[in-house]
Amino acid sequence: MDPETMTIREMCDAFDVTPRTLRFYESKELLFPIRDGQKRLFTRRDRARLKLILRGKRFGFSLEEIRQLLELYHVGDQQETQLKRTLEVAQTRLEDLEQRRTELDAAISEMKSQMDLVRDMLGDVSEDDRDA
Repeated sequence: MDPETMTIREMCDAFDVTPRTLRFYESKELLFPIRDGQKRLFTRRDRARLKLILRGKRFGFSLEEIRQLLELYHVGDQQETQLKRTLEVAQTRLEDLEQRRTELDAAISEMKSQMDLVRDMLGDVSEDDRDA
């Protein structure tokens, strides 16, 4: 086998994804494996793109955002446009995540307070049962 390419099984093993995931990204034109009959062979470029796709998904980027960022690679300005746009999208995503964290922290605090209140009420009920 050519060390420059990987089969779908090798890609799945290397990136901990399913064949369905790879076919999905291919159908969305994010990956472009070489067709050899029924086999798909993934190049180094596909592997690099998959790393970026998975990282983008982990950070909450949409597939459309990921596609746009990947397409900017070929602008021809030594990735300056791609990097600037990535930074813009990442900044927006970071702000969203920080806002969600603030909301989650508030919800957690409120839930803990409510649970403490319920524990106190249970303690009062248990004391009443002992006094009766």
